[in-house]
Amino acid sequence: MRPDEPGWWYGDGRTVTLAERLLAPVGDVYAAAVERRFRTAVPYRAPLPVICVGNFTAGGTGKTPLTRFLIARLAEKEKAAVCLSRGYGGSLAGPAWVDPEHHTAREVGDEPLLIAQGVRVMVARDRKAGLVAIERAGDVAAVVMDDGLQNPSLAKDLSIAVVDARRGFGNGRVIPAGPLRARLAFQLGLVDCIAVMGADAPDAEPPVFEDLKKRFHGPVLRGAVAPTGDVSWITDGNLLAYAGIADPERFFRMLAGYAPATLTRRTFPDHHAFTEAEAVHLLAEADATGAELVTTEKDLARLAGAAGALADLAARSRTLPIAVTFEERDLLRLTALIDGALKNGYLRG
Repeated sequence: MRPDEPGWWYGDGRTVTLAERLLAPVGDVYAAAVERRFRTAVPYRAPLPVICVGNFTAGGTGKTPLTRFLIARLAEKEKAAVCLSRGYGGSLAGPAWVDPEHHTAREVGDEPLLIAQGVRVMVARDRKAGLVAIERAGDVAAVVMDDGLQNPSLAKDLSIAVVDARRGFGNGRVIPAGPLRARLAFQLGLVDCIAVMGADAPDAEPPVFEDLKKRFHGPVLRGAVAPTGDVSWITDGNLLAYAGIADPERFFRMLAGYAPATLTRRTFPDHHAFTEAEAVHLLAEADATGAELVTTEKDLARLAGAAGALADLAARSRTLPIAVTFEERDLLRLTALIDGALKNGYLRG
């Protein structure tokens, strides 16, 4: 549970807290506003294929790793894809191309900066304006939206929702009474495919997976987010892990799975902008305990371009690179959906 997330969002659903009761009417209003936007919107349909990766809830589900996975799959098909992002947490309204050599997370957001390592990324608060700017580039085969499922301004050729296998939908209520971004029944009607990421046990399907197969008539895929590359340094290591992401416990569990000798956890709010004082504290704690600093790729992206203790923290921190994997059957189903989206876009263009 991250520090800025109400604990009762992910309660057992049987005990209703006073906060839920008080905030439920606000959530109803919020849900109605989302649905009204879709009823009144006239979405812009681009000549390019548009694939959207989003989530039903606030917080992390593995959306950004899946975005990177899809762009890589398109590259394997020799289709040059561009990522379109709102640039959450950044100061630039855009449309603007992300330059990882010059931009910082404070300007373009941590997720776009992370994705921009080897991939072209456009940030734009106005998604239509961003898409039009991408079209003008002239050498783009497809657009992958990182988030935007609840944005009705653009027509999508393929919409994929990512669901965390462990957290599911929490108490099933809409923000601020719960984690849902709109009523689940409404959101199910927005997507073509659902990818359930992660599981406690590889041989057992999580309850949310079985529930979605009953509620949703489209493909429900099973995926995982796992470390890539060498992880031998984790085993028997003395680690001080810090994370400012939506679900830091997932990161800590991943590290713990490789049996470090010690694992000290330090949790910060999602998209946290680390301060000089926090960097000094983390460095001092690592020195005092003889621990190796480790963080997520997204957290390290937010430290890019920093000076002083923040630069030292970035230089001394190792990351745990991660990637999305699917079983062969589900990978084939996802590939067929991608091919269909490309075909629709090309017929239109």
